[in-house]
Amino acid sequence: MTRNLLEPPETLLPANEAAQAELAAGTDPAVVAAHHPAFSAAWAALAETALAAGENITAYAYARTGYHRGLDALRKAGWKGFGPVPWRHEPNQGVLRSIAALARAAKAIGEDDEFDRCRQLLLDSDPAAVEATGLA
Repeated sequence: MTRNLLEPPETLLPANEAAQAELAAGTDPAVVAAHHPAFSAAWAALAETALAAGENITAYAYARTGYHRGLDALRKAGWKGFGPVPWRHEPNQGVLRSIAALARAAKAIGEDDEFDRCRQLLLDSDPAAVEATGLA
């Protein structure tokens, strides 16, 4: 596969195996977030649960936290605010799920500009993320 030299390389976040193991073992995502506050997947799980319960403001707050912690991690990994963040790389999924949850929570409270911005960020990061998170 030929790489487009005008596009930055993919950003691949490092795995947080301890946090992922806690989530996989069924530990409450709130406990995981308390143990690993930079782990976006815990915040995404909290936001998704709140959305499913119709708690849109709570979901927005959880998703916004996961979004910001995820952007911090992406920047630390070399991301410059644009470029591919592939869904297929499991450690990236927490931040991408947080962005999707933020989009859904924003839509639920009538913040359409934020919905559009988050959906576009997902599309720019990886169209597969839009499909995988149900924002297609």
